Amino acid sequence: MFVTALAEDAAQVQARLEAALAGRADLPLIHAMRYAVKGGKGLRGFLVLEGARMLGLAADRALPAAAAVEALHAYSLVHDDLPAMDDDDLRRGQPTVHVKWNEATAILAGDALQALAFELLTDPVLGPAEVRVALLAGLAQASGAEGMVLGQALDMAAADAAVPLTLAQITALQAGKTGALFRWAAEAGAVIAGADPAPLRAYATALGLAFQIADDILDETGDAGKAGKRLHKDAAAGKATFVSLLGLDGARARAKVLVDEAEAALQPYGAAADTLRHCARFVIAREM
Repeated sequence: MFVTALAEDAAQVQARLEAALAGRADLPLIHAMRYAVKGGKGLRGFLVLEGARMLGLAADRALPAAAAVEALHAYSLVHDDLPAMDDDDLRRGQPTVHVKWNEATAILAGDALQALAFELLTDPVLGPAEVRVALLAGLAQASGAEGMVLGQALDMAAADAAVPLTLAQITALQAGKTGALFRWAAEAGAVIAGADPAPLRAYATALGLAFQIADDILDETGDAGKAGKRLHKDAAAGKATFVSLLGLDGARARAKVLVDEAEAALQPYGAAADTLRHCARFVIAREM
């Protein structure tokens, strides 16, 4: 069952992150880092591990990369939740880091998690130096001013301008804010295996956008208890979303088309990609 496989991979990644943080100073900073990486679906780490398995590698070969992308994602959530950004007080069903500690600790914990992500990618188990450099460079680009951070900056600029974005603008924004890490995660296994990443890039591009549309749908129709975060914030702020522009039925239809595109991109891998196909279907069927 896909949900079981996802949970098993998430547990492996969690253990690798715990090992990376073990033995460090007994400081609020370290406690906040551990707190920030707990919980969540672990979908990005799963994409790394499953991509590697599909290409014939043992999951252990890719585990540091899976832990790296989850550390990077956790950092982004810690910073996104800050009062100067999205100003959230609930994440994964728990108080956000700046609420549980303070803003300074949250900023520093996010900074340290970002650094940890790149530290993890130096692990020799990932392969020779050229493979590790490719992974490092790819994650830097995916997470920086050409990827995730760019998407967040565009989101904040739109909020400041108080002018709702168009469908094309939201699509471009989310290709960075959400999609860039999905693409890196899906391609990482191919990079480690020395395989062509293009089919997995196409898969992840469609998957990342479907994931965000599903998030917008859940924000409109979901249960805050299951989601583990506050809902309806975008609507309350007057921000355009895929749901506000397409309607619920239109958003669901668009997400289904994207899942079909994601599955089609996996055709070169045949039955070996069935778990990734299940992943694409899970993205729009999930409740949290």
